[in-house]
Amino acid sequence: MPIHNADIASVFGEIADLLDISGDNPFRIRAYRNAARTVLDLSRELQQMVEQGEGVTALPGIGKDLAKKIEDIVRTGTTPTLDKLRKEVPAGIVELLRLPSLGPKRVKILWKALKIESVHELEVAAREGRVRELEGFGEKTEQQILDAIQIHADQGRRFLRAAVAPYAEALRQFLEDVPGVKRVELAGSYRRAKETVGDIDVLVVAGAKSAVVEQFVAYDEVKEVLAKGDTKSSVVLRSGLQVDLRVVARESFGAALHYFTGSKAHNIAIRKMGQQRGLKVNEYGVFRGEEYVAGATEKDVYKAVDLPFIPPELRENMGEIRAAQEGALPKLVEIDDIRGDLHMHTLASDGQNTIGELVDTARRRGYEYIAITEHSKRLAMAGGLDEKRVLEQVAEIDAFNAEHGDFRVLKGIEVDILEDGQLDLPDSVLQELDLVVGSVHSLFKLSGEKQTARILRAMENPYFTMLGHPTGRLLLEREPYDVDVGRVIQQARECGCYIELNSHPLRLDLSDAFCRLAREEGVLVSINTDAHGTMDLDYIRYGVGQARRGWLEKKNVLNTRTLKQLRPLLAKTMGHRSRNA
Repeated sequence: MPIHNADIASVFGEIADLLDISGDNPFRIRAYRNAARTVLDLSRELQQMVEQGEGVTALPGIGKDLAKKIEDIVRTGTTPTLDKLRKEVPAGIVELLRLPSLGPKRVKILWKALKIESVHELEVAAREGRVRELEGFGEKTEQQILDAIQIHADQGRRFLRAAVAPYAEALRQFLEDVPGVKRVELAGSYRRAKETVGDIDVLVVAGAKSAVVEQFVAYDEVKEVLAKGDTKSSVVLRSGLQVDLRVVARESFGAALHYFTGSKAHNIAIRKMGQQRGLKVNEYGVFRGEEYVAGATEKDVYKAVDLPFIPPELRENMGEIRAAQEGALPKLVEIDDIRGDLHMHTLASDGQNTIGELVDTARRRGYEYIAITEHSKRLAMAGGLDEKRVLEQVAEIDAFNAEHGDFRVLKGIEVDILEDGQLDLPDSVLQELDLVVGSVHSLFKLSGEKQTARILRAMENPYFTMLGHPTGRLLLEREPYDVDVGRVIQQARECGCYIELNSHPLRLDLSDAFCRLAREEGVLVSINTDAHGTMDLDYIRYGVGQARRGWLEKKNVLNTRTLKQLRPLLAKTMGHRSRNA
């Protein structure tokens, strides 16, 4: 039975949640959370490592106890620790943790004080006004809970695209190896690089004698078969992800790929264009009456309605068709355009690797430079650096660069933006750096007016280079804080600084819409991984996918510049500009 890293991470995450609800040792809880993150970040499958006898204790934060649990999960899909905790805590409690307004401590209070064990029971209690009576809740929190329940219901069951990727790619490989299969493509919102995915559409071209349908429904990871037919079958995987398989004819493949990639709004617009030309466009092809006109490739489908090929990431009916008609489609940024990463953490704060290890990984990616941007002192739990430690790291990086002339480590910091808009370190320290990433890590509940003013003031600091993870959102976990992003982007233009697109799959912060706004305002976006370990550098692919959805071209992205081109762009943000210049 295949066990993916996401399955192991999910087990560790659930153990941490249940331990937190039970009031266990905070250090033990943190160990499981860190292990979940480490496992999820791995580029190799742990199942393969275990089966090949490779030790996993060399991984950051994975000792003998966690290694044994990984082996248990690989063999059985679970571990005795989780089984024991599930007997102690009601099953519905974990679902409560998916609500953005609740954490383990509040869930425990609701469970113990009101005997709430499900989202439905919580909604009933909140509507009856019983939640507000609990200490630490109140009327405002009660309403936030009701809002969160509504959002949770509206979203349905969705998954981070990055969490779906190992399941989707493994299934693609499995189907490609089925005898008689000629081609396999993943479609839907996954192909459009949406931040979250509801299900997966898989298209296959196969010979008449291929047993692809039988192999698909018998796939090891299938938990339930919803439907089975000659051309369409649907299953639910053990992860809860629904997958729909469609077997299509070679001559219809392009039309089917276009149709099932979507979006629905884009497809409707293309169909209307076809109708205006006397054509019928559907998943089987492009037809004039009964005559087949096109459909073997997507390019042919677009050509039939007098359009050039439109990249999947743009297909949202948000201006891409007009741009195509006018010959103004953007030449979207590619992953190979990225020359370096400007937001990373090492062992000096809450990272898992040394500067040298990060550099070695960056070199293998073909990068010219990276920036080390530890947390500043206010984030004490993350080992944030005070003035003395920042200057010590400056000296360390200078020494490193002196020995490695063909690669440049830039000296940076991820400095906290305080409530009043001041930065967490004095200018006398910031001036020693190559760049400063300013980020909000606290007081997410400030009013929109106060939050926006806080960030705008921080950006006026003459040493402010870029705004990190600009809205503070965590996909499927935490809503963005209330901030006028349009005004923030205008401020970046006025101050001559930059905006980050944080590539961590849980963030993907900026949204595609705000990426596009930055492009329109002429503000450069830096696609960074916020790496806390060498494996996190792989996150760049998700950031680039988000950038492509936001219409960004190579020229719109700060870190597509060579080191020679980048230096003056960073220098002008480091005390070489006046406020509001």
